[in-house]
Amino acid sequence: ALYEDYVEMIRQEDPDMVAVCTRGHLHAEMATRSAEEGVKLIFCEKAIACSMDEADAILNAVQANGSLFNSGVLRRFNLRYHQARDLIRQGEIGEPKAAVHYASTNLLHGHIHSIDTLSFLLDDPKVESIWGELNTIDHRIPDNRLDDDPYGIFQLTFANGVAATSVPTGNWEFEVLGESGSVRVFDNGNDLQLRKNEVGKTRIAANVPVVPVPEHSATQYCLEDLVLAHEENRPTLGSIEVAHHLTEVCLALAESHRQERRISLPLENRSLYIFHR
Repeated sequence: ALYEDYVEMIRQEDPDMVAVCTRGHLHAEMATRSAEEGVKLIFCEKAIACSMDEADAILNAVQANGSLFNSGVLRRFNLRYHQARDLIRQGEIGEPKAAVHYASTNLLHGHIHSIDTLSFLLDDPKVESIWGELNTIDHRIPDNRLDDDPYGIFQLTFANGVAATSVPTGNWEFEVLGESGSVRVFDNGNDLQLRKNEVGKTRIAANVPVVPVPEHSATQYCLEDLVLAHEENRPTLGSIEVAHHLTEVCLALAESHRQERRISLPLENRSLYIFHR
C-alpha cells in the first residue's frame, strides 16, 4: 500500500521497524513520532537532529516507549573499524593517548561520522569538552540558526583523557595513538595498519601483520543489530543515548565557534539550529 501520511501508515501497518531516510531536517520529527506511535525498532539517518531541542525530544520518546534505535553512522557497523577497536581493547597499542580524523567535511552531515567513529574506537567514553571552528565568514550565527551545514575542524577531550582532533585533509582515515603503538584505518575503511614501538629503540615503530576481515555490509550489520538487540534484550550498538550525546558534541562545536572558546558539555544552548540536507 502507498501512504501520503507516515503516521497513518504506522497505525495501519503496525510495522516492527521504521527507517527514517528523509531529508535531514525531517529526521527528528519523524523518529520522535515513530517512537510515540509505538514502533519498537527505529533506524534514523544521520544526523538525527538539527538542534538539541530536537535531539532531546527523540531521546525522551525512545526511552519512554522502550524503542530500540540505531542511526546511519555506518563506520560503527563496519568490521574494519571493529577490528581496530578490538586491537585497542586488547592492549596492542598500550593505553590510548590521542586520536585523529583525517578528512575535510561539513558539520552535521560529515563530522557526525568522524566524531562517532573516534568515540566508537575508544569504546564510547563521554566527551567532556570541545573547541571548534566553522568555515564561515565570521563567528556570528544570526538568530541562533545557520541555514547551511558549514565545514569545520575540532579538538575535543574525552572523559578518559584522550584528546582527539580533526585534520581537514585526507581520505577519511582514523588513527589512535597509544603508549606503545598505533592503529590506523586507511582509505575510508579499505585497509588497516598496526604499528608497535620496537623494544629498546627510541621513536621507532614497526608494522605488525593483522588478519584480514571478511567483507560484510555495514548497513546490513546495522539493521541486524536492531533485530538482535530486540531478541537478546540488550542495547543496540548505536543506542539513542550514544547518538544523542554525539549529536550534542557536534552542536557544541558550532557553539564553540559562536562563542570563540572551548565549550564544556552538556551544551546549554539547546535551541542552536544547524540545517542539513
